[in-house]
Amino acid sequence: MTVVKRRITTAPTAVMGLILLASGIPAVHAQVAPPPAAPPPAPAPAADDYPPPEEAQAAPDVAPVAVTLLATGSALPVDKLAQPVTVLTADDLDRIGGADFTRVLAAIPGATWERDGAAGAYTGLHLRGSGAADTLVLIDGVRMQDVAAIGGGFDFGTLTGVGIDRIEVLRGSDSVVWGSGAIGGVMAITTPETKGLNASFEVGSRDTLAENIAYGVRTDRYALSLNTGYTATNDIPGSKDDGPGGFHQWRVGGRGRYNLTDALSLVAVARYADDKANGNAFPLPFELARDSAQALETEQFSGRAGAHYEKNALTLDGGYAFSTTRTVYVVDTGSGELAANWLGKSRRADLTGAVKLPDGFTVNFGADDEWTGYASSFDVEHHARDDSGHVLLGWYGASATLAAGVRLDDDSVFGTHESYSVNASANLAEGLRLRTSYAEGFKAPTLYQLYSGFGNASLRPETAQSYDGGLEFTGAGGTVKLAASVYRRDSHDLIDFTECRGVADPACAARPNGTFRNVGVARADGAELEATYAPSFKWRVTALYSYDHATDRTPGDPDAGKDLALRPRDAVTLSTDWTTPFKGMVLGADLRVQSASWGDAANTLRLPPGEITTLRASLPFGSFLDFYARIENLFNDHEPTAAGYGAPGRGVFAGVRVRY
Repeated sequence: MTVVKRRITTAPTAVMGLILLASGIPAVHAQVAPPPAAPPPAPAPAADDYPPPEEAQAAPDVAPVAVTLLATGSALPVDKLAQPVTVLTADDLDRIGGADFTRVLAAIPGATWERDGAAGAYTGLHLRGSGAADTLVLIDGVRMQDVAAIGGGFDFGTLTGVGIDRIEVLRGSDSVVWGSGAIGGVMAITTPETKGLNASFEVGSRDTLAENIAYGVRTDRYALSLNTGYTATNDIPGSKDDGPGGFHQWRVGGRGRYNLTDALSLVAVARYADDKANGNAFPLPFELARDSAQALETEQFSGRAGAHYEKNALTLDGGYAFSTTRTVYVVDTGSGELAANWLGKSRRADLTGAVKLPDGFTVNFGADDEWTGYASSFDVEHHARDDSGHVLLGWYGASATLAAGVRLDDDSVFGTHESYSVNASANLAEGLRLRTSYAEGFKAPTLYQLYSGFGNASLRPETAQSYDGGLEFTGAGGTVKLAASVYRRDSHDLIDFTECRGVADPACAARPNGTFRNVGVARADGAELEATYAPSFKWRVTALYSYDHATDRTPGDPDAGKDLALRPRDAVTLSTDWTTPFKGMVLGADLRVQSASWGDAANTLRLPPGEITTLRASLPFGSFLDFYARIENLFNDHEPTAAGYGAPGRGVFAGVRVRY
């Protein structure tokens, strides 16, 4: 996704000053006559002829170079990376609009998802055809994986698209830098360091209400901001035969920074979110599989405190992070309601850094110590510990880059594990860059898979080998940007649930109702195309196409050779925005199309293709106020992304954003 500069809206006098400065003509005070040789200034626009904010910009540049931490662990421009990274800014998120996070996922190449109903229901991301638990998610630098969940992944149904400042997505494995869980990719979400007041309020179809308020102070010496929000919708289609359900979330968070010196600063972040869903819109743990779901409550509490040091050639980041996820399932057992809970917690001490060496060389390094714990209504508390360290040596020249790294993990459950990566890029011509990479990923078995009533303590970690290559082209002036990527990922030792009735397997001896085993092998081949055309700030068109062929390659399995479930092969996202001459009003449209997929591993239940068309409009009033509206699913397509569940129809939404 192209990074677009934040629009600037000023009073007419300030606009004229910017125009004069951009043209090289010095601005003068209104009461001082210009020198005789100078041309008279252009007349100021009438009060009712408000210029679009884009007219205050000097020149179009639709592809300014973003900086990301995802590839190496320290800040590096995207045009120096050999891995594909997508960056979405606050402007992008405002343009996309809405609390439904799948609208954000549609703007990421290679992203498809499964969702058990509408917003708030369980949502699993399949990045480049990977499993729903195989993308590592960080919020403000804290790992948000639910270590008590069956697969240990992050439920995107608990995340809304408001109250976010930036999203970065690395597509492909990268366990050398990020460790366990980074098989399909890594997503880093950052909340804003607010200055002043930033608020939004939205209402719409299905009794939807989304509000977010953030306030902060920011100086060169310190910054402190707090944010809170509430999101609700009351018409979730669960199972096709169920009546409407509901989803409600309230959240609060904050971040602070204090600069002790020009080189050393203290930083802290915290976040709490409480989600409640009712209606049959979420999967149940195996212990409750025979019961009927009534409601689910999910509490997430996370934070990190640390320090950042940067001076001359050395950068260091160190801190202590925690993450806790509690889920409470309410089910109907046939003889009454039962509430059962699962609690997962993670504590991590980490240190990362970079040293810039002569001649363009940089060494990135890191070490961390993580403790995880798991308990439930059915299991006593269990723990695991992982100590790890990594080093990445890179050369970043003016026209080429080359980097290689290694990571060593020492886990209390499965012992030691090594991960490797190597990548390179080169400028072939003006604006044309070639990149290629090889990276390994791994995912530790979850504590549920190890120690629950269905657990197997001898499980090995899942592993993946990821290959990626691509070309990127940026035209003169940044008005055109094109990118193409091809990839392959081979996954081994995938953990799957095995029925134990009548099975002569040592792992089943103490687990007659079934257990987990390392039995799966899978492959994903694919390609991604990205295009952006923006001849001016008034008009922009973007297009994304993803092809992914993810198949089961497990030897001897009856499903070998078949497509993995819930992975559509083709996905297209088209988007356009036009700033009209009428007071800077912006009109936009989005189209998302996905091909058919299979709802089961045996490829007997076919999910039809579907499309979602969205129309958008926003009207700014100065730099402090925006009114906006959307029509989602214009043509009322009800095609589900998971078998047996419904999908929301057409919806109309309107809201306001305030910045002061």
